Amino acid sequence: MVEHGDIRVVHRGGSKINSREPVVTNDSRFLLCASGERVKVFSTSTEECVHDLRGHTDLVTGVLLRPTNHLQVYSCSVDGTVRLWDFTDGILIKVQLDYCSVCVTCSWLMFDIVCMCVCAELFQLVAVHLPQSGDQLVEAQELSAVLSNVSSNPAATGFGRGVRAPPLRSPNAPPGAITYPKTDSPHLLTTQRKGGKNTLMCIACHPKDDCIATGHEDGKIRLWRNFNHKKEYTYTTLHWHHNAVSSLRFTPEGTNLLSGGLESVLVQWRYNQESERDFLPRLGSAITHIAVSPDGTLFCTSHSDNKITIIQSCVKVSAVIQGLVNGESVRTDLMVDPRSKSLVLNGKPGHLQFYSLQRDKLLYNLDIVQQEYIHELGLQQFEVVKVAFDAPGNWMATVEERKPKAAEPEINLKLWAFDEQTQSFVLNTTVSAPHEAQITSMCFSQAADGQTSMLVSASEDGHFKAWQLPRSAYEGPSWSCDFVGDYRGLAPQCCCFSADGSLLAVSFQEVVTVWSPASWELLTTLSQPPKAIRDLCFGRLGCSKYLMGTTASNLLCCWNLLTCSLEWSTSMDVSLLLSDPLTENMAAFCCQAESTDLFVFKPSEPRPVASLKAVCSGKVTRAVFAPREEMLESCEESSQWLNRSQLYFLTQHMLFIDDSVAMTPFYLLLGKHRKQENQDSLTRLSAELMPLPRGSLAIKELLQSPAHVLPSTSVLCSMFVESLLVSVADGSEESKHAEEEMESEKEEEDSEGEMESRTPRPEPASPGLQSAESAAPALTKAQLKELRRVKKLDHGWLADLLLS
Repeated sequence: MVEHGDIRVVHRGGSKINSREPVVTNDSRFLLCASGERVKVFSTSTEECVHDLRGHTDLVTGVLLRPTNHLQVYSCSVDGTVRLWDFTDGILIKVQLDYCSVCVTCSWLMFDIVCMCVCAELFQLVAVHLPQSGDQLVEAQELSAVLSNVSSNPAATGFGRGVRAPPLRSPNAPPGAITYPKTDSPHLLTTQRKGGKNTLMCIACHPKDDCIATGHEDGKIRLWRNFNHKKEYTYTTLHWHHNAVSSLRFTPEGTNLLSGGLESVLVQWRYNQESERDFLPRLGSAITHIAVSPDGTLFCTSHSDNKITIIQSCVKVSAVIQGLVNGESVRTDLMVDPRSKSLVLNGKPGHLQFYSLQRDKLLYNLDIVQQEYIHELGLQQFEVVKVAFDAPGNWMATVEERKPKAAEPEINLKLWAFDEQTQSFVLNTTVSAPHEAQITSMCFSQAADGQTSMLVSASEDGHFKAWQLPRSAYEGPSWSCDFVGDYRGLAPQCCCFSADGSLLAVSFQEVVTVWSPASWELLTTLSQPPKAIRDLCFGRLGCSKYLMGTTASNLLCCWNLLTCSLEWSTSMDVSLLLSDPLTENMAAFCCQAESTDLFVFKPSEPRPVASLKAVCSGKVTRAVFAPREEMLESCEESSQWLNRSQLYFLTQHMLFIDDSVAMTPFYLLLGKHRKQENQDSLTRLSAELMPLPRGSLAIKELLQSPAHVLPSTSVLCSMFVESLLVSVADGSEESKHAEEEMESEKEEEDSEGEMESRTPRPEPASPGLQSAESAAPALTKAQLKELRRVKKLDHGWLADLLLS
């Protein structure tokens, strides 16, 4: 029996996998990277995510292989904990609590005991001693500051085997300066020259020699030597990059130096033979991090488009792990492809990305602009700004625009038909300059026979246009303009069709106009208090007679189209309004005090079906209802609106999903309850490890579950055994039962004594016999108790055995 709990917001996918440097295992089989609040383990050969290490409650900021065990990995997080994992089985081994990091907002694991933290807005290196203990929850007892006031850029800190202490870039030092804490007084090495752009961007230490490589903003690489000799250091300069060097990495033996930057080219320099270098070009986007496997057979590059490329020794690309692209600046709305059920939004420049929400993986990119992208600052290029699908998924419409300096914007409207053979969209019609100004809204209409009949686009030029496929087979399957509409010279902002396609609503500032697509007759106008309309949504199913809208004056309005009057309105600062295509529900996001509240309601009544306060920090800019693969059978009224659909919304950092939580026995046993953010780490983790009472339904169902669906034994064993232990209260009850049993035995013993006193005893036959009996040893209480127990046993089976 699955019990449904409260609704919560969970992370579903789309997090950055390029925020920190990835890690390659010793055998080069797996790649580990930080991804939001999790650590993902990918296969370097198949590109599939084999494990998803979950346990942190905040952003993961560092991943490092354990030096003493190549099958374990450390991860550190903003939540102030360092966790040890077995990444081959996906098991959490130990949690290290760092009480001095309560005020930590960023931590970065560098070595086995060195973290970079920020306390009181001051970055510093902190050494954390990880004690050897068999407990899963361990408190950090020994902390010491290595160096204070260091750079907040992780790439500006490096460690090397031949270097005793880390060279760092100090924020207070001049641009290009290096801090080398060899003694109590750090040395500052600077090569700054007047007018130069040699600000330090990244650093790498040679694994064997006394050499440090630094990458600078001007694209130059400097190799520093003789650091152990005071004021006798030397440096050489390497220059190929035309822009800032973002990452540097030496190979494990130190024979080569790898560098990368904005050019999307991996450069391999020969150590001590810097004139010889190799290139691997056209990697797709700017390189942000470089990692090398411990055996030197694989190189990994992280890119600015949330991608990790796996390279075989700078020769060829063997695998590409692609995450959600451009998640911070989405120009299009979030759309769901009706065929693949994937999330569709603009990705890398000029492309649309089709992202699988179930697998948290990019399916494919579709080139919309079909032009080569040029990496040049200030150059205006075409961008995809609008996308729309019809209900069956047969047609897709896109809008791309470019805004040249001191010129009119260039706009293209493209319509794409789905090709069954290639299982992708093929360009059908291109309309250059469909409007004279920017397109503000676009939507498809669904005809009564289920076929796509019309596309409507609204523009700031004061017109909305209807585009239609020709009904005659002789005219060819290309789209053309069928109608141009306007209203009193006002600019339309929003447009939407009713569920059956019989009505079209277009907003012109503070007026909503309702049109008949069959005759293009203006049926009615709906007005409201001054301020422009921001969003329009028709009701679905039983609420199809209602039209919802939000205004700039913080009003949520509901019009009844049968009476052409305002049904109800309420004062709400709605930042985003959308409807569920499968139910009557609508969702409204309201931004309040740097957080966003969610309200779910039906247009037929103003009372909300569900309301969630502070579902996320910041403002929700994009959201979409996605259909479920299987309908849930929830008995909770507060979560029934999620039975058929899931609500996805996008924040500045990652993609979230609003979902109901299934309270399974494993959920209860493992203690996955959501805790308040203001609780400290010890209270939260202690509550997670709280044992369940004996005889609970969760444990009974766990014991009756098939073995192949159970979690790993090492995860359940300790908590399961603790849940079976007798508590203090239970122990007192058992002791009470033991006392009662002893009292009953005492009463039984007294009764036996009385029976013996009433029975006449025979006189002794001779004094010798009496003396012998008196000389026999007396039995102890334990022996007497055992003797009474033996008397009560049934020995009839022995007689039967003798008779046979």
